[in-house]
Amino acid sequence: MIYKRKLAKVIRSSKSNLVIGLDTDYDKVPATYLRYKNPMLAFNLKIIESTYDYCAGYKINLAFYEAAGTKGIEALEETVKAIPRNRIKICDAKRGDIGNTSERYAKAYLDNLHFDSITLSPYMGYDSVSPFLERKDKLVYLLIRTSNKGAEDFQTLRVGKKELHEVIAKKSLQWSESQTGFVIGANHLKEIKKYSSAKENIPLLIPGIGAQGNDLKNLMKNLHNKLFLINASRSIIYAGGVNETMTTYLPKVISAANELNQLIKSFRK
Repeated sequence: MIYKRKLAKVIRSSKSNLVIGLDTDYDKVPATYLRYKNPMLAFNLKIIESTYDYCAGYKINLAFYEAAGTKGIEALEETVKAIPRNRIKICDAKRGDIGNTSERYAKAYLDNLHFDSITLSPYMGYDSVSPFLERKDKLVYLLIRTSNKGAEDFQTLRVGKKELHEVIAKKSLQWSESQTGFVIGANHLKEIKKYSSAKENIPLLIPGIGAQGNDLKNLMKNLHNKLFLINASRSIIYAGGVNETMTTYLPKVISAANELNQLIKSFRK
C-alpha cells in the first residue's frame, strides 16, 4: 500500500497522530528487565504492548541499537517484527550517501526490515535519495528544519532570496511529491504552517514535543493537513523510574501515552 494512503488509514483507524519513539538506551532500561537475555528487546515488547492503543505507530532511532552491538541489532530486528502491520514503522536513520551506498541502506531497512518510511539527510542531493524513492510504497522523511541548536549553522543560510532549507524542500518535491515528507521541529511554527498548507499534502514528522518541551497547543494551531505525526520518545518510554517494577512502571507509560494522545486530539477539534 502506498505510504500516504496507509498513513491516512492508520491515523483514521487508530484515532491518533502520535508516533512513539523507541529510542531505547541500554543504560536507561529499567532494572527489572536486566534479567532477560535481551533487555532492550524485552523492554520494547512491553512498551509496544502497553501503548499500541494510543498511537499511530513507532519510530526507531537506529543509533541506540547500533551502539548496543549484536544484542542491539537483534533487538532492532525483533522489535520491528513485533510492531503490528496496522501501525506505521519509521526508521529514524538520518542516512544520506552516494547512490550505491544508499541502495544498500534502502535494501537493509526498507526491503529486509520492512520499515514503511525512513528519515534521510538530503544534503548530497538526488542520487543519495533516489534509491529509497524506487520503493514505490515507501516514503522518505527529509530533514528540512530541525529543532537542534546547530540547525542554524546551515539551514538558514541565504541562497538568493531564500533560506537553504526552503531551497531543499522545493527541490525535493520535484523529485517526488507522492513519496516525500519532511522532518520539522515543533519549534518551527512558520515552516509547519507553510508546508502543512501546501497543495502537495506533505506528510510531516514533528519532533520536539514531550521531553523537549515545545508548546503543543501552538503547534496544533499551525497544522493544516491530517498527515502529520507528532513524535514523543523519552517522555513516554521513560515515564517510570529505573528501579520500578513492571507493575508500577508500565501504568506510567500508558498514562503518558494516553495523555499526550488525548491532548493532540483535543487540540485538533
